Amino acid sequence: MVAEQGGPEDQKPQSDEARSAFVPPAGVEQPAAPSEDDHPTSEFALPAGLHTDPSASSGSGPGSGSGPGGGAGADTLSSAFVPPSGYSAQHQPPAFTPAHGIPMVRLTKEAPWQDRMRTMLRMPVTERPAPESVQQTDDSGPAVPRVLDLTLRIGELLLAGGEGAEDVEAAMFAVTRSYGLDRSEPTVTFTLLSISYQPSLVDDPITASRTVRRRGTDYTRLAAVFGLIDDITSAEHVEVSLEEAYRRLAEIRRNRHPYPGWVLTAAAGLLAGSASVLVGGGVLVFVVAAAGAMLGDRLAWLCAGRGLPEFYQFAAAAMPPAAMGIALTLTHSTDVRPSAVITGGLFALLPGRALVAGVQDGLTGYYLTAGARLLEVMYFFIGIVAGVLLMLYLGVQLGAELNPEARFEPNDRPVLQILVSMTLTLAFAILLQQERSTVLAVTLNGGVAWIIYGAMARTGGISPVAATAVAAGLVGLFGQLFSRYRYTSSLPYITAAIGPLLPGSATYFGLLGVAQNEVDTGLTSLFTAVATALAIAIGVNLGSEISRLFMRVPGAVEGASRRAAKRTRGF
Repeated sequence: MVAEQGGPEDQKPQSDEARSAFVPPAGVEQPAAPSEDDHPTSEFALPAGLHTDPSASSGSGPGSGSGPGGGAGADTLSSAFVPPSGYSAQHQPPAFTPAHGIPMVRLTKEAPWQDRMRTMLRMPVTERPAPESVQQTDDSGPAVPRVLDLTLRIGELLLAGGEGAEDVEAAMFAVTRSYGLDRSEPTVTFTLLSISYQPSLVDDPITASRTVRRRGTDYTRLAAVFGLIDDITSAEHVEVSLEEAYRRLAEIRRNRHPYPGWVLTAAAGLLAGSASVLVGGGVLVFVVAAAGAMLGDRLAWLCAGRGLPEFYQFAAAAMPPAAMGIALTLTHSTDVRPSAVITGGLFALLPGRALVAGVQDGLTGYYLTAGARLLEVMYFFIGIVAGVLLMLYLGVQLGAELNPEARFEPNDRPVLQILVSMTLTLAFAILLQQERSTVLAVTLNGGVAWIIYGAMARTGGISPVAATAVAAGLVGLFGQLFSRYRYTSSLPYITAAIGPLLPGSATYFGLLGVAQNEVDTGLTSLFTAVATALAIAIGVNLGSEISRLFMRVPGAVEGASRRAAKRTRGF
Protein backbone atom coordinates (compact mmCIF):
# COMPACT_ATOMS: atom_id res chain seq x y z
CA MET A 1 0.00 0.00 0.00
CA VAL A 2 1.17 3.48 -0.73
CA ALA A 3 1.81 5.47 2.43
CA GLU A 4 -0.76 8.18 3.15
CA GLN A 5 1.75 10.42 4.89
CA GLY A 6 4.97 11.34 3.17
CA GLY A 7 8.15 13.14 4.15
CA PRO A 8 8.74 16.89 4.01
CA GLU A 9 9.64 16.71 0.33
CA ASP A 10 6.31 14.98 -0.43
CA GLN A 11 4.40 17.68 1.41
CA LYS A 12 5.88 20.35 -0.89
CA PRO A 13 3.34 21.68 -3.48
CA GLN A 14 4.12 20.96 -7.14
CA SER A 15 3.48 23.09 -10.18
CA ASP A 16 1.15 22.06 -13.01
CA GLU A 17 4.14 21.41 -15.25
CA ALA A 18 5.73 19.00 -12.74
CA ARG A 19 2.56 17.03 -12.14
CA SER A 20 1.06 14.69 -14.73
CA ALA A 21 -2.54 15.21 -15.75
CA PHE A 22 -3.25 11.59 -14.90
CA VAL A 23 -1.94 11.81 -11.29
CA PRO A 24 -4.74 12.04 -8.71
CA PRO A 25 -4.74 15.35 -6.89
CA ALA A 26 -3.61 15.66 -3.28
CA GLY A 27 -6.18 14.50 -0.73
CA VAL A 28 -7.61 11.78 -2.93
CA GLU A 29 -6.98 8.19 -1.95
CA GLN A 30 -4.22 6.75 -4.10
CA PRO A 31 -5.03 3.50 -5.96
CA ALA A 32 -3.17 0.35 -5.17
CA ALA A 33 -0.02 -0.32 -7.16
CA PRO A 34 -0.67 -2.78 -10.03
CA SER A 35 0.74 -6.24 -9.65
CA GLU A 36 3.40 -7.50 -12.00
CA ASP A 37 1.02 -10.11 -13.40
CA ASP A 38 -1.00 -7.35 -15.08
CA HIS A 39 2.00 -6.56 -17.29
CA PRO A 40 2.67 -9.60 -19.52
CA THR A 41 6.00 -9.93 -21.19
CA SER A 42 4.46 -9.79 -24.67
CA GLU A 43 1.14 -8.96 -26.24
CA PHE A 44 1.18 -12.46 -27.66
CA ALA A 45 1.42 -14.09 -24.19
CA LEU A 46 -1.36 -16.41 -23.18
CA PRO A 47 -4.05 -14.77 -21.02
CA ALA A 48 -4.61 -15.88 -17.45
CA GLY A 49 -6.84 -18.89 -17.06
CA LEU A 50 -6.01 -20.43 -20.46
CA HIS A 51 -4.35 -23.82 -20.14
CA THR A 52 -2.33 -25.35 -22.95
CA ASP A 53 -1.17 -28.85 -23.69
CA PRO A 54 2.04 -29.35 -21.70
CA SER A 55 3.49 -31.56 -24.45
CA ALA A 56 3.34 -28.73 -26.97
CA SER A 57 6.32 -26.97 -25.44
CA SER A 58 9.77 -28.39 -25.11
CA GLY A 59 10.07 -26.72 -21.72
CA SER A 60 6.86 -28.17 -20.30
CA GLY A 61 6.82 -30.40 -17.28
CA PRO A 62 6.67 -30.14 -13.52
CA GLY A 63 8.41 -27.10 -12.24
CA SER A 64 9.30 -25.84 -15.67
CA GLY A 65 7.39 -22.62 -15.17
CA SER A 66 5.71 -22.82 -18.54
CA GLY A 67 2.30 -21.69 -17.38
CA PRO A 68 0.96 -18.22 -17.87
CA GLY A 69 2.91 -15.68 -16.02
CA GLY A 70 5.53 -18.26 -15.27
CA GLY A 71 8.58 -16.18 -16.02
CA ALA A 72 10.87 -17.67 -18.65
CA GLY A 73 8.28 -20.25 -19.57
CA ALA A 74 5.82 -17.52 -20.45
CA ASP A 75 8.42 -15.94 -22.69
CA THR A 76 8.90 -19.29 -24.43
CA LEU A 77 5.19 -19.70 -25.04
CA SER A 78 4.92 -16.17 -26.35
CA SER A 79 7.69 -16.68 -28.93
CA ALA A 80 6.73 -16.82 -32.59
CA PHE A 81 9.07 -19.76 -33.14
CA VAL A 82 7.34 -22.17 -30.72
CA PRO A 83 5.22 -24.79 -32.57
CA PRO A 84 1.47 -24.56 -31.95
CA SER A 85 -0.22 -26.82 -29.45
CA GLY A 86 -1.67 -29.12 -32.09
CA TYR A 87 1.65 -29.74 -33.80
CA SER A 88 2.96 -33.27 -33.91
CA ALA A 89 6.35 -34.27 -35.25
CA GLN A 90 4.97 -37.67 -36.30
CA HIS A 91 2.11 -36.12 -38.29
CA GLN A 92 3.70 -32.92 -39.49
CA PRO A 93 2.29 -31.12 -42.54
CA PRO A 94 4.28 -30.97 -45.79
CA ALA A 95 7.38 -28.84 -45.33
CA PHE A 96 7.68 -25.56 -47.21
CA THR A 97 11.09 -26.60 -48.50
CA PRO A 98 11.02 -30.03 -50.20
CA ALA A 99 13.20 -32.80 -48.85
CA HIS A 100 15.51 -32.69 -51.85
CA GLY A 101 15.84 -28.93 -51.51
CA ILE A 102 15.20 -26.16 -54.01
CA PRO A 103 17.35 -26.55 -57.15
CA MET A 104 20.10 -23.98 -57.31
CA VAL A 105 20.29 -21.91 -60.47
CA ARG A 106 23.89 -21.19 -61.31
CA LEU A 107 23.84 -17.76 -62.83
CA THR A 108 27.23 -17.84 -64.53
CA LYS A 109 27.82 -21.10 -66.39
CA GLU A 110 24.94 -23.35 -67.29
CA ALA A 111 22.95 -21.49 -69.98
CA PRO A 112 22.65 -18.14 -71.76
CA TRP A 113 21.49 -15.38 -69.48
CA GLN A 114 18.18 -15.03 -71.37
CA ASP A 115 17.10 -18.53 -70.36
CA ARG A 116 18.49 -18.22 -66.85
CA MET A 117 16.66 -14.99 -66.12
CA ARG A 118 13.45 -16.10 -67.81
CA THR A 119 13.47 -19.16 -65.57
CA MET A 120 13.99 -16.94 -62.53
CA LEU A 121 11.14 -14.62 -63.51
CA ARG A 122 8.75 -17.55 -63.92
CA MET A 123 9.62 -18.89 -60.46
CA PRO A 124 7.59 -17.82 -57.44
CA VAL A 125 9.40 -15.11 -55.51
CA THR A 126 9.78 -17.34 -52.44
CA GLU A 127 11.56 -20.05 -54.46
CA ARG A 128 14.13 -17.87 -56.18
CA PRO A 129 17.62 -18.77 -55.01
CA ALA A 130 20.04 -16.25 -53.62
CA PRO A 131 22.12 -14.48 -56.27
CA GLU A 132 25.70 -15.23 -57.06
CA SER A 133 27.16 -11.73 -57.17
CA VAL A 134 29.10 -11.69 -60.39
CA GLN A 135 30.41 -8.14 -60.38
CA GLN A 136 32.56 -6.86 -57.51
CA THR A 137 31.44 -3.87 -55.44
CA ASP A 138 33.10 -1.90 -52.67
CA ASP A 139 32.93 -2.85 -49.00
CA SER A 140 29.85 -0.75 -48.37
CA GLY A 141 27.86 -2.75 -50.91
CA PRO A 142 26.46 -1.83 -54.30
CA ALA A 143 25.42 1.72 -55.04
CA VAL A 144 21.71 0.98 -55.24
CA PRO A 145 20.56 4.17 -57.03
CA ARG A 146 23.28 3.85 -59.67
CA VAL A 147 22.56 0.17 -60.28
CA LEU A 148 18.86 0.89 -60.70
CA ASP A 149 19.59 3.80 -63.05
CA LEU A 150 21.93 1.66 -65.17
CA THR A 151 19.30 -1.08 -65.31
CA LEU A 152 16.62 1.34 -66.47
CA ARG A 153 18.86 2.78 -69.19
CA ILE A 154 19.63 -0.70 -70.51
CA GLY A 155 15.94 -1.62 -70.45
CA GLU A 156 15.08 1.59 -72.29
CA LEU A 157 17.38 0.74 -75.20
CA LEU A 158 16.01 -2.79 -75.42
CA LEU A 159 12.35 -1.75 -75.33
CA ALA A 160 12.91 1.07 -77.82
CA GLY A 161 14.64 -1.41 -80.13
CA GLY A 162 11.61 -3.70 -80.30
CA GLU A 163 12.35 -6.38 -77.70
CA GLY A 164 9.44 -8.13 -76.03
CA ALA A 165 8.41 -7.16 -72.51
CA GLU A 166 9.47 -10.49 -71.00
CA ASP A 167 12.93 -10.27 -72.56
CA VAL A 168 13.35 -6.70 -71.29
CA GLU A 169 12.37 -7.73 -67.78
CA ALA A 170 14.78 -10.67 -67.96
CA ALA A 171 17.61 -8.32 -68.98
CA MET A 172 16.86 -5.86 -66.18
CA PHE A 173 16.64 -8.71 -63.68
CA ALA A 174 20.00 -10.06 -64.86
CA VAL A 175 21.76 -6.71 -64.37
CA THR A 176 20.44 -6.12 -60.85
CA ARG A 177 21.22 -9.65 -59.68
CA SER A 178 24.73 -9.45 -61.11
CA TYR A 179 25.41 -6.44 -58.91
CA GLY A 180 23.96 -8.12 -55.81
CA LEU A 181 20.43 -6.65 -55.77
CA ASP A 182 18.43 -9.86 -55.55
CA ARG A 183 15.22 -8.38 -54.10
CA SER A 184 14.44 -6.34 -57.22
CA GLU A 185 11.26 -6.44 -59.27
CA PRO A 186 11.28 -4.88 -62.75
CA THR A 187 8.06 -3.86 -64.47
CA VAL A 188 7.76 -3.13 -68.20
CA THR A 189 4.93 -1.49 -70.07
CA PHE A 190 4.87 -0.03 -73.55
CA THR A 191 6.17 3.42 -72.58
CA LEU A 192 7.21 3.09 -68.93
CA LEU A 193 9.96 1.13 -67.20
CA SER A 194 10.11 0.86 -63.42
CA ILE A 195 12.11 -1.17 -60.94
CA SER A 196 11.77 -1.56 -57.19
CA TYR A 197 14.38 -2.83 -54.75
CA GLN A 198 13.77 -3.63 -51.09
CA PRO A 199 16.93 -4.33 -49.06
CA SER A 200 15.04 -6.29 -46.40
CA LEU A 201 11.57 -6.87 -45.04
CA VAL A 202 11.88 -3.98 -42.59
CA ASP A 203 13.46 -1.44 -44.97
CA ASP A 204 11.59 0.90 -47.25
CA PRO A 205 11.70 -0.04 -50.94
CA ILE A 206 13.60 2.07 -53.44
CA THR A 207 11.74 2.64 -56.71
CA ALA A 208 12.92 4.27 -59.93
CA SER A 209 11.25 4.66 -63.31
CA ARG A 210 12.04 5.82 -66.82
CA THR A 211 9.83 6.77 -69.76
CA VAL A 212 10.50 5.54 -73.30
CA ARG A 213 9.64 8.45 -75.58
CA ARG A 214 11.52 7.63 -78.79
CA ARG A 215 11.71 4.35 -80.65
CA GLY A 216 14.06 3.40 -83.41
CA THR A 217 15.01 0.31 -85.33
CA ASP A 218 18.71 -0.37 -84.97
CA TYR A 219 19.56 -4.02 -84.42
CA THR A 220 23.29 -3.23 -84.31
CA ARG A 221 22.72 -1.17 -81.17
CA LEU A 222 20.48 -3.94 -79.84
CA ALA A 223 23.25 -6.51 -80.30
CA ALA A 224 25.74 -4.22 -78.54
CA VAL A 225 23.40 -3.92 -75.53
CA PHE A 226 23.06 -7.70 -75.40
CA GLY A 227 26.83 -7.99 -75.46
CA LEU A 228 27.09 -5.61 -72.50
CA ILE A 229 24.53 -7.61 -70.53
CA ASP A 230 26.35 -10.85 -71.32
CA ASP A 231 29.62 -9.38 -70.00
CA ILE A 232 27.90 -8.11 -66.84
CA THR A 233 26.31 -11.47 -66.09
CA SER A 234 29.39 -13.60 -66.90
CA ALA A 235 32.32 -13.23 -64.55
CA GLU A 236 34.48 -15.57 -66.61
CA HIS A 237 34.66 -13.16 -69.54
CA VAL A 238 35.32 -9.73 -68.11
CA GLU A 239 34.74 -7.77 -64.93
CA VAL A 240 32.48 -4.80 -65.57
CA SER A 241 32.28 -2.14 -62.88
CA LEU A 242 29.49 0.40 -62.75
CA GLU A 243 31.74 3.08 -64.24
CA GLU A 244 32.77 0.76 -67.08
CA ALA A 245 29.14 -0.20 -67.75
CA TYR A 246 28.12 3.47 -67.94
CA ARG A 247 31.01 4.20 -70.30
CA ARG A 248 30.11 1.34 -72.65
CA LEU A 249 26.43 2.30 -72.57
CA ALA A 250 27.31 5.86 -73.56
CA GLU A 251 29.38 4.54 -76.47
CA ILE A 252 26.45 2.40 -77.61
CA ARG A 253 24.18 5.45 -77.61
CA ARG A 254 26.69 7.53 -79.58
CA ASN A 255 27.37 4.90 -82.23
CA ARG A 256 26.28 5.83 -85.72
CA HIS A 257 24.06 3.59 -87.79
CA PRO A 258 26.03 1.01 -89.82
CA TYR A 259 24.38 2.02 -93.11
CA PRO A 260 23.99 5.57 -94.50
CA GLY A 261 20.67 7.00 -95.60
CA TRP A 262 21.11 6.36 -99.32
CA VAL A 263 21.79 2.67 -98.63
CA LEU A 264 18.55 2.45 -96.67
CA THR A 265 16.63 4.07 -99.51
CA ALA A 266 18.16 1.65 -102.01
CA ALA A 267 17.30 -1.25 -99.69
CA ALA A 268 13.66 -0.10 -99.59
CA GLY A 269 13.59 -0.12 -103.39
CA LEU A 270 15.23 -3.55 -103.54
CA LEU A 271 12.70 -4.91 -101.07
CA ALA A 272 9.72 -3.58 -103.03
CA GLY A 273 11.11 -4.78 -106.35
CA SER A 274 11.82 -8.25 -104.98
CA ALA A 275 8.31 -8.47 -103.52
CA SER A 276 6.79 -7.50 -106.87
CA VAL A 277 8.71 -10.28 -108.62
CA LEU A 278 7.69 -12.68 -105.85
CA VAL A 279 4.01 -12.15 -106.74
CA GLY A 280 4.53 -12.58 -110.49
CA GLY A 281 6.08 -9.37 -111.83
CA GLY A 282 8.80 -9.03 -114.42
CA VAL A 283 11.83 -6.82 -114.92
CA LEU A 284 9.83 -3.68 -115.69
CA VAL A 285 7.60 -4.27 -112.68
CA PHE A 286 10.74 -4.65 -110.54
CA VAL A 287 12.11 -1.29 -111.72
CA VAL A 288 8.83 0.58 -111.31
CA ALA A 289 8.12 -0.89 -107.87
CA ALA A 290 11.65 -0.06 -106.71
CA ALA A 291 11.32 3.51 -107.95
CA GLY A 292 7.98 3.96 -106.21
CA ALA A 293 9.27 2.57 -102.92
CA MET A 294 12.38 4.77 -102.97
CA LEU A 295 10.26 7.84 -103.69
CA GLY A 296 7.95 6.90 -100.83
CA ASP A 297 10.91 6.40 -98.50
CA ARG A 298 12.29 9.86 -99.29
CA LEU A 299 8.85 11.36 -98.78
CA ALA A 300 8.56 9.67 -95.39
CA TRP A 301 12.00 11.01 -94.42
CA LEU A 302 10.83 14.49 -95.38
CA CYS A 303 7.74 14.15 -93.18
CA ALA A 304 9.86 12.89 -90.30
CA GLY A 305 12.19 15.85 -90.64
CA ARG A 306 9.20 18.18 -90.33
CA GLY A 307 8.13 16.49 -87.10
CA LEU A 308 5.00 14.76 -88.42
CA PRO A 309 3.83 11.66 -86.50
CA GLU A 310 4.51 8.21 -87.89
CA PHE A 311 0.89 7.83 -89.00
CA TYR A 312 1.38 10.51 -91.65
CA GLN A 313 4.79 9.13 -92.55
CA PHE A 314 3.28 5.74 -93.40
CA ALA A 315 0.47 7.38 -95.34
CA ALA A 316 2.96 9.46 -97.35
CA ALA A 317 5.20 6.45 -98.03
CA ALA A 318 2.26 4.41 -99.34
CA MET A 319 1.19 6.98 -101.93
CA PRO A 320 4.03 6.81 -104.53
CA PRO A 321 3.89 3.01 -105.15
CA ALA A 322 0.11 3.17 -105.52
CA ALA A 323 0.42 6.16 -107.86
CA MET A 324 2.99 4.27 -109.97
CA GLY A 325 0.67 1.29 -110.31
CA ILE A 326 -2.27 3.46 -111.32
CA ALA A 327 -0.11 5.31 -113.86
CA LEU A 328 0.84 1.99 -115.45
CA THR A 329 -2.83 1.02 -115.58
CA LEU A 330 -3.71 4.25 -117.41
CA THR A 331 -1.10 3.45 -120.09
CA HIS A 332 -3.07 0.26 -120.97
CA SER A 333 0.12 -1.72 -121.06
CA THR A 334 -0.51 -5.48 -121.19
CA ASP A 335 3.05 -6.45 -120.25
CA VAL A 336 2.97 -4.79 -116.84
CA ARG A 337 1.00 -5.90 -113.79
CA PRO A 338 0.12 -2.75 -111.80
CA SER A 339 -1.16 -4.85 -108.92
CA ALA A 340 2.33 -6.32 -108.45
CA VAL A 341 3.80 -2.81 -108.26
CA ILE A 342 1.40 -1.73 -105.51
CA THR A 343 1.85 -5.02 -103.64
CA GLY A 344 5.62 -4.59 -103.69
CA GLY A 345 5.28 -1.14 -102.17
CA LEU A 346 3.07 -2.54 -99.41
CA PHE A 347 5.64 -5.20 -98.53
CA ALA A 348 8.10 -2.45 -97.63
CA LEU A 349 5.62 -0.78 -95.28
CA LEU A 350 3.76 -3.51 -93.38
CA PRO A 351 4.80 -3.34 -89.68
CA GLY A 352 5.74 -6.98 -89.22
CA ARG A 353 8.22 -6.28 -86.42
CA ALA A 354 5.70 -4.48 -84.22
CA LEU A 355 3.04 -7.10 -84.93
CA VAL A 356 5.28 -9.99 -83.87
CA ALA A 357 6.33 -8.17 -80.69
CA GLY A 358 2.71 -7.36 -79.81
CA VAL A 359 1.44 -10.90 -80.23
CA GLN A 360 4.46 -12.27 -78.36
CA ASP A 361 3.74 -10.00 -75.39
CA GLY A 362 0.14 -11.18 -75.36
CA LEU A 363 1.10 -14.85 -75.46
CA THR A 364 3.55 -14.41 -72.57
CA GLY A 365 1.01 -12.64 -70.36
CA TYR A 366 1.96 -8.96 -70.79
CA TYR A 367 -1.49 -7.90 -71.92
CA LEU A 368 -1.13 -4.16 -71.30
CA THR A 369 2.02 -3.94 -73.42
CA ALA A 370 0.52 -6.26 -76.04
CA GLY A 371 -2.58 -4.09 -76.34
CA ALA A 372 -0.47 -0.95 -76.77
CA ARG A 373 1.73 -2.57 -79.42
CA LEU A 374 -1.23 -3.91 -81.38
CA LEU A 375 -2.88 -0.50 -81.19
CA GLU A 376 0.31 0.97 -82.66
CA VAL A 377 0.19 -1.62 -85.46
CA MET A 378 -3.44 -0.68 -86.13
CA TYR A 379 -2.55 3.00 -86.48
CA PHE A 380 0.30 2.19 -88.86
CA PHE A 381 -1.96 -0.04 -90.92
CA ILE A 382 -4.67 2.63 -91.07
CA GLY A 383 -2.06 5.10 -92.28
CA ILE A 384 -1.04 2.71 -95.07
CA VAL A 385 -4.71 2.15 -95.93
CA ALA A 386 -5.36 5.89 -96.07
CA GLY A 387 -2.47 6.51 -98.44
CA VAL A 388 -3.28 3.63 -100.79
CA LEU A 389 -7.03 4.26 -100.78
CA LEU A 390 -6.50 7.93 -101.64
CA MET A 391 -4.54 6.92 -104.74
CA LEU A 392 -6.97 4.14 -105.65
CA TYR A 393 -9.97 6.49 -105.45
CA LEU A 394 -8.10 8.95 -107.63
CA GLY A 395 -7.34 6.19 -110.13
CA VAL A 396 -10.96 5.08 -110.26
CA GLN A 397 -12.04 8.67 -110.97
CA LEU A 398 -9.48 8.86 -113.80
CA GLY A 399 -10.84 5.69 -115.37
CA ALA A 400 -8.12 3.23 -114.34
CA GLU A 401 -9.30 -0.36 -114.85
CA LEU A 402 -8.26 -2.09 -111.65
CA ASN A 403 -9.56 -5.64 -111.33
CA PRO A 404 -9.94 -6.88 -107.73
CA GLU A 405 -10.73 -10.39 -108.99
CA ALA A 406 -7.35 -10.83 -110.69
CA ARG A 407 -5.59 -12.89 -108.06
CA PHE A 408 -1.98 -13.86 -108.54
CA GLU A 409 -1.61 -17.17 -110.27
CA PRO A 410 1.08 -19.61 -109.14
CA ASN A 411 3.90 -19.69 -111.65
CA ASP A 412 6.60 -22.20 -112.51
CA ARG A 413 9.59 -20.19 -111.31
CA PRO A 414 10.43 -21.78 -107.95
CA VAL A 415 14.19 -21.20 -108.18
CA LEU A 416 13.73 -17.54 -109.10
CA GLN A 417 11.24 -17.06 -106.30
CA ILE A 418 13.59 -18.60 -103.75
CA LEU A 419 16.38 -16.28 -104.84
CA VAL A 420 14.04 -13.29 -104.83
CA SER A 421 12.78 -14.17 -101.34
CA MET A 422 16.37 -14.22 -100.09
CA THR A 423 17.01 -10.86 -101.76
CA LEU A 424 13.91 -9.47 -100.06
CA THR A 425 15.18 -10.74 -96.71
CA LEU A 426 18.58 -9.19 -97.33
CA ALA A 427 17.04 -5.79 -98.06
CA PHE A 428 14.84 -6.06 -94.99
CA ALA A 429 17.89 -6.82 -92.82
CA ILE A 430 19.62 -3.69 -94.10
CA LEU A 431 16.56 -1.59 -93.31
CA LEU A 432 16.63 -2.96 -89.77
CA GLN A 433 20.26 -1.81 -89.38
CA GLN A 434 21.54 -5.30 -88.63
CA GLU A 435 25.15 -6.22 -88.10
CA ARG A 436 26.88 -7.46 -91.22
CA SER A 437 27.75 -10.72 -89.45
CA THR A 438 24.05 -11.59 -89.05
CA VAL A 439 22.89 -10.74 -92.57
CA LEU A 440 23.91 -14.06 -94.13
CA ALA A 441 22.18 -16.16 -91.45
CA VAL A 442 18.90 -14.26 -91.63
CA THR A 443 18.99 -14.34 -95.45
CA LEU A 444 19.23 -18.14 -95.39
CA ASN A 445 16.46 -18.26 -92.81
CA GLY A 446 14.19 -16.24 -95.11
CA GLY A 447 14.94 -18.58 -98.01
CA VAL A 448 14.03 -21.61 -95.88
CA ALA A 449 10.78 -19.93 -94.85
CA TRP A 450 9.75 -19.38 -98.48
CA ILE A 451 10.69 -22.96 -99.45
CA ILE A 452 8.45 -24.34 -96.70
CA TYR A 453 5.62 -22.00 -97.62
CA GLY A 454 5.86 -22.75 -101.34
CA ALA A 455 6.03 -26.50 -100.78
CA MET A 456 2.96 -26.50 -98.55
CA ALA A 457 0.74 -23.83 -100.12
CA ARG A 458 1.56 -24.05 -103.83
CA THR A 459 2.73 -27.63 -104.28
CA GLY A 460 0.79 -29.37 -101.50
CA GLY A 461 -2.39 -27.30 -101.83
CA ILE A 462 -2.55 -26.58 -98.09
CA SER A 463 -4.22 -23.42 -96.79
CA PRO A 464 -1.91 -20.41 -97.19
CA VAL A 465 -2.60 -19.34 -93.59
CA ALA A 466 -1.58 -22.74 -92.22
CA ALA A 467 1.48 -22.83 -94.47
CA THR A 468 2.45 -19.36 -93.28
CA ALA A 469 2.16 -20.43 -89.64
CA VAL A 470 4.40 -23.47 -90.18
CA ALA A 471 7.00 -21.46 -92.09
CA ALA A 472 6.98 -18.75 -89.41
CA GLY A 473 7.39 -21.42 -86.73
CA LEU A 474 10.55 -22.66 -88.42
CA VAL A 475 11.79 -19.08 -88.65
CA GLY A 476 11.31 -18.67 -84.90
CA LEU A 477 12.97 -22.02 -84.18
CA PHE A 478 16.06 -21.32 -86.28
CA GLY A 479 16.22 -17.74 -85.03
CA GLN A 480 16.33 -18.85 -81.40
CA LEU A 481 19.02 -21.42 -82.15
CA PHE A 482 21.12 -18.81 -83.97
CA SER A 483 20.72 -16.35 -81.09
CA ARG A 484 21.74 -18.94 -78.48
CA TYR A 485 24.82 -19.78 -80.50
CA ARG A 486 25.80 -16.09 -80.67
CA TYR A 487 24.52 -15.16 -77.16
CA THR A 488 22.50 -12.27 -78.53
CA SER A 489 18.94 -11.25 -79.33
CA SER A 490 16.82 -13.41 -81.61
CA LEU A 491 15.18 -10.45 -83.39
CA PRO A 492 17.99 -9.96 -85.96
CA TYR A 493 17.56 -13.59 -87.05
CA ILE A 494 13.74 -13.57 -87.14
CA THR A 495 12.27 -10.21 -88.14
CA ALA A 496 13.79 -9.91 -91.61
CA ALA A 497 13.17 -13.62 -92.34
CA ILE A 498 9.38 -13.19 -92.09
CA GLY A 499 9.45 -10.52 -94.81
CA PRO A 500 8.54 -12.89 -97.70
CA LEU A 501 5.56 -14.16 -95.68
CA LEU A 502 3.90 -10.77 -95.09
CA PRO A 503 0.36 -10.49 -96.53
CA GLY A 504 1.00 -7.76 -99.08
CA SER A 505 -1.20 -9.11 -101.88
CA ALA A 506 -4.17 -9.82 -99.61
CA THR A 507 -3.92 -6.31 -98.21
CA TYR A 508 -3.83 -4.74 -101.68
CA PHE A 509 -6.84 -6.65 -103.01
CA GLY A 510 -8.79 -5.88 -99.87
CA LEU A 511 -8.14 -2.15 -100.25
CA LEU A 512 -8.96 -2.32 -103.96
CA GLY A 513 -12.29 -3.99 -103.24
CA VAL A 514 -13.19 -1.27 -100.74
CA ALA A 515 -12.16 1.45 -103.21
CA GLN A 516 -14.44 0.00 -105.91
CA ASN A 517 -17.42 -0.39 -103.53
CA GLU A 518 -17.09 -4.17 -103.44
CA VAL A 519 -17.05 -4.16 -99.68
CA ASP A 520 -17.70 -7.87 -99.14
CA THR A 521 -14.80 -8.91 -101.35
CA GLY A 522 -12.55 -6.29 -99.85
CA LEU A 523 -13.32 -7.22 -96.25
CA THR A 524 -12.77 -10.90 -97.04
CA SER A 525 -9.29 -10.14 -98.35
CA LEU A 526 -8.52 -7.89 -95.40
CA PHE A 527 -9.61 -10.60 -92.97
CA THR A 528 -7.29 -13.00 -94.81
CA ALA A 529 -4.46 -10.51 -94.41
CA VAL A 530 -5.15 -10.18 -90.67
CA ALA A 531 -5.30 -13.97 -90.27
CA THR A 532 -2.01 -14.33 -92.12
CA ALA A 533 -0.35 -11.69 -89.96
CA LEU A 534 -1.54 -13.38 -86.78
CA ALA A 535 -0.34 -16.74 -88.12
CA ILE A 536 3.11 -15.23 -88.64
CA ALA A 537 3.26 -13.82 -85.12
CA ILE A 538 1.93 -16.94 -83.40
CA GLY A 539 4.15 -19.18 -85.50
CA VAL A 540 7.26 -17.21 -84.60
CA ASN A 541 6.42 -17.33 -80.90
CA LEU A 542 5.59 -21.03 -81.02
CA GLY A 543 8.84 -21.80 -82.80
CA SER A 544 10.75 -19.88 -80.15
CA GLU A 545 9.05 -21.83 -77.38
CA ILE A 546 9.66 -25.15 -79.12
CA SER A 547 13.35 -24.34 -79.41
CA ARG A 548 13.55 -24.08 -75.62
CA LEU A 549 12.15 -27.59 -75.24
CA PHE A 550 15.45 -28.91 -76.60
CA MET A 551 17.44 -26.92 -74.06
CA ARG A 552 18.04 -27.97 -70.49
CA VAL A 553 16.22 -25.79 -67.98
CA PRO A 554 18.82 -23.96 -65.88
CA GLY A 555 19.05 -25.50 -62.44
CA ALA A 556 16.31 -28.07 -62.97
CA VAL A 557 16.56 -31.48 -61.40
CA GLU A 558 16.21 -34.60 -63.46
CA GLY A 559 12.66 -35.13 -64.66
CA ALA A 560 11.51 -31.68 -63.63
CA SER A 561 9.10 -29.95 -65.94
CA ARG A 562 9.71 -26.53 -67.36
CA ARG A 563 7.91 -23.75 -65.55
CA ALA A 564 5.62 -21.38 -67.37
CA ALA A 565 3.44 -18.51 -66.32
CA LYS A 566 0.32 -19.77 -64.55
CA ARG A 567 -2.91 -18.18 -65.66
CA THR A 568 -6.50 -18.56 -64.52
CA ARG A 569 -8.63 -21.22 -66.16
CA GLY A 570 -11.97 -19.49 -66.04
CA PHE A 571 -12.35 -19.44 -62.27
